[in-house]
Amino acid sequence: MNITVWNEYRHEKENPVVADIYPNGIHNTIAGFLEEAGHMVRTATLDEEQHGLTEEVLANTDVLVWWGHKAHDEVEEDIAEAVKQRVLEGMGLVVLHSAHFSKVFRKLMGTTCDLKWREADDRERMWVVDPAHPITEGIGQYLEIEKEEMYGEHFDIPTPEELIFISWFEGGEVFRSGATFKRGRGKIFYFRPGHETYPTYYNKEVQRVIQNGVNWAQNNGTPTHIYGNAEPIENISEK
Repeated sequence: MNITVWNEYRHEKENPVVADIYPNGIHNTIAGFLEEAGHMVRTATLDEEQHGLTEEVLANTDVLVWWGHKAHDEVEEDIAEAVKQRVLEGMGLVVLHSAHFSKVFRKLMGTTCDLKWREADDRERMWVVDPAHPITEGIGQYLEIEKEEMYGEHFDIPTPEELIFISWFEGGEVFRSGATFKRGRGKIFYFRPGHETYPTYYNKEVQRVIQNGVNWAQNNGTPTHIYGNAEPIENISEK
């Protein structure tokens, strides 16, 4: 399938710690393992013209993977609306880590998407709560990340249509860290891990979940419905 990986690409340019972990950018790290899985992958970043998300790019994207953190407000309103519209039309969307605060995700959720957080090198244990779901394929009962940023409840999102993972953190918090939604013809997967100062996207199990999430989010030919005034499909009897 055709995948676009979008990233602000700001931390990697401004923070030497992040640059050392992701010298080619978070987007290229994610694109690399998705390409290895056999997909056609392009990348797009905030400072490109139209944030790299032109009408042509969006029209030819089956699944969009979105990572953002410090520059959500710099995403142009019309671009965020265009992405939302493509999701409603059937483009899949995988939302990673702090992209819970992105304009695109908040528009699609209709809530603040706020939460608790802490940067203290917490160990994260992410429990599988839906072992029959295709997003958990190849994952055991849980996956563990040695150090991550803590996200804690309450997470102000609509009730997920499917809850896939729940995380426990060393400081005691829990979080709904893997959740799916449907909007229009599009499918959305939110996946929590991925703070920029940790090498989370090199974790093979994290990579596997993202690969599974991309496969799940792809539109498999759901019908396009016609709305508005409709002619009858059968004759209406006289009353």
